[in-house]
Amino acid sequence: MAKKKFLFVAQEVAPYLPPEKISSLGKEVATGIHKRGYEVRTFTPKWGAINERRNQLHEVIRLSGLNVTIDDNDHPLLLKVASLHPTRTQVYFIDNDDYFQKLDSDIDDVGSNRPDNDQRIIFFTRSTVETAKKLQWDPAVIHSQGWVASMTPVYLRQLSDSIPFENSKVVYTVLPEDTPVAIDSDFFRRLIEDGVKADYLAAYEGMEINTKLLHRMAIDNSDGVIFMTDEPDPDLLAAVEAKGIPYLKKEEADGNLEAYIEFYEKLSEK
Repeated sequence: MAKKKFLFVAQEVAPYLPPEKISSLGKEVATGIHKRGYEVRTFTPKWGAINERRNQLHEVIRLSGLNVTIDDNDHPLLLKVASLHPTRTQVYFIDNDDYFQKLDSDIDDVGSNRPDNDQRIIFFTRSTVETAKKLQWDPAVIHSQGWVASMTPVYLRQLSDSIPFENSKVVYTVLPEDTPVAIDSDFFRRLIEDGVKADYLAAYEGMEINTKLLHRMAIDNSDGVIFMTDEPDPDLLAAVEAKGIPYLKKEEADGNLEAYIEFYEKLSEK
């Protein structure tokens, strides 16, 4: 029997970034799911803090060259790849000199304080979805986690050119964020220009554009949700329960890959 395919869209993955709680979780999910019989491919940003030589990243020429237009400016994709040990699963790094180079003003490895975070989210999401389409991969599960990957469920469900993934189950993880993420007020305008319909975004009018809204939009377009915060935000939990979306809490999922597998399998049966 062919292995089920699993596409993992991760905000951070150790050891490419220091092994802290978010990056360590990224590695645990990717390697753990692989060990339990899934064929795994991971997408993550090529943050400026990632050492390409030490981690043996190399560019994938045939998949690079995509231009993502934001505010009438073309931003080229540089796609790089490495093997995640010990499973040697493939990790694809979305890179662009405008968005992912390390800046002196960054307060953490991912630049949570940058004023162009909304553009970085759009660039990462569009590049990930388009590259996955080029790979002609048909994953049973697409699992994204963290604010930079939060628009993955939205693009998969709201853009007509994401039809190749209509049979994939989409899972989103709400991660604990130690640092508030700066999101520009023009975020919705840029989403519309990238193909998200204004009628859909109207449902979020009046809400503050912040990390919580990113999580809410991801949840609204997911088939399953995993909360890795100590306590789920009451509003986000209410949204999940109102829509009848299956979910796991941190106490069920933390360090328990079997709970993940069971969760994926139940979603796939629906």
